[in-house]
Amino acid sequence: MPCLLALFGAFFPRVAFLFFWIARPVFVSEAFGSSWLLPILGVVYLTFTTLVYVLLYHPGVGVVSFGWFWVGLAFLIDLSHWFGAFSQRRYVTGYSPGPMA
Repeated sequence: MPCLLALFGAFFPRVAFLFFWIARPVFVSEAFGSSWLLPILGVVYLTFTTLVYVLLYHPGVGVVSFGWFWVGLAFLIDLSHWFGAFSQRRYVTGYSPGPMA
């Protein structure tokens, strides 16, 4: 059961962003311009940050005042995910840290 919860936590922002992109492609294209590469990279690497940025983006204005707080908080959540995974890799069975560790 905890593994299932971790899978939902890992895939929820990606699925939510993709549903939002399919439902409202104009919002995503206005938030990122005509680029499709930046949203794809955001979904892969900074999922919460990309999702929150697109949800708080106002067309023609951008993200305003307190919205940057939420984008920054989402960025910290994404960083904690990456650094948490990096620090826990020594507990993986069969992991060899190599000569630098």
